[in-house]
Amino acid sequence: MASSYSLRPVNFIQRIASVLILFFLVYSLSSAYGASKYNGFKLKDSLIPKHRIHHGGPQKDGIPALINPYFIKAQDNHLLKDSDRVLALSYGGINKAYPIRILDYHELVNDSFNDKPVLISFCPLCGTGMAFDAVIEKRRLHFGVSGLLYNSDVLMYDLETESLWSQIMQKAVSGEMKGTQLNMLPLEHTTWGLWRKQYPDSLLLSFKTGHRRNYFKTLYKGYKNKRQLYFPVTHEDKRYHPKEVVIGVTIGETMKAYPFVELSRTGKPLHDTIEDRDIVIQFDQENRTARVTDSKGMLMPSLTAFWFAWYAFNPKTEVYKYIEDESDL
Repeated sequence: MASSYSLRPVNFIQRIASVLILFFLVYSLSSAYGASKYNGFKLKDSLIPKHRIHHGGPQKDGIPALINPYFIKAQDNHLLKDSDRVLALSYGGINKAYPIRILDYHELVNDSFNDKPVLISFCPLCGTGMAFDAVIEKRRLHFGVSGLLYNSDVLMYDLETESLWSQIMQKAVSGEMKGTQLNMLPLEHTTWGLWRKQYPDSLLLSFKTGHRRNYFKTLYKGYKNKRQLYFPVTHEDKRYHPKEVVIGVTIGETMKAYPFVELSRTGKPLHDTIEDRDIVIQFDQENRTARVTDSKGMLMPSLTAFWFAWYAFNPKTEVYKYIEDESDL
């Protein structure tokens, strides 16, 4: 009996130790899971509810942003077809085009135009290409792909502070830069043939990116035609197919979307007025591209996107609808 009794304190201590070890193991695993779930980014007091941020699959930098892009002259291109789609920017006296075939694999290009740093961004899931001034609060920032999504849209991060930035919100949503706004530049979604004809001196992002990728294999085959979304969004509207392409404009507090299916019925440039500002929407049916200019013909910042993406971020949006025999607005 005495021998049996003397073992009890030892068993009790062992049990306590086992419980503590289990507790710390569970805590460590849960912390590791939290870090892996958000790829190590700190989301305390994020402008986006944490549960709305989704892991897109790749880890941080699993989709490698381009840091030192290499360009060729338009006349030296022998790979890109005229029908291939590009994001294109005329800025600082330089014209450049970025093939969607490349952006599907890299999403971000850290570039410069005559020493003016620029970020080119593309989210294949939302169909959104946007250009931003990469000098923010007098500081040159470089951007990478976080592997995280909000409203199915890419969350970028800057390498200098590791703050997270929402592409469509055009704003830092967490970290040191939280709340800081990006300055959007007037980027065009067009075809290489149309852009090359307009700007024969254009430079073209080369397929020699330094990465081994098959840029002529489509990563998102069939995605544009399906109603299915891969990730949840905060707001939905069924007036149009989720992947209907729209061009959206924000002026002051007013947001307005122009669906391509509506623009295709106009047959001529559309004149509109938003908050006393006259704008013109020019739609090219053959090349499936649209651009927005002011009354003087100057290109304005706009967002070409899938309908679901525009609406998810702009649920109070106005929407242009064609009325037969309407006169210009």
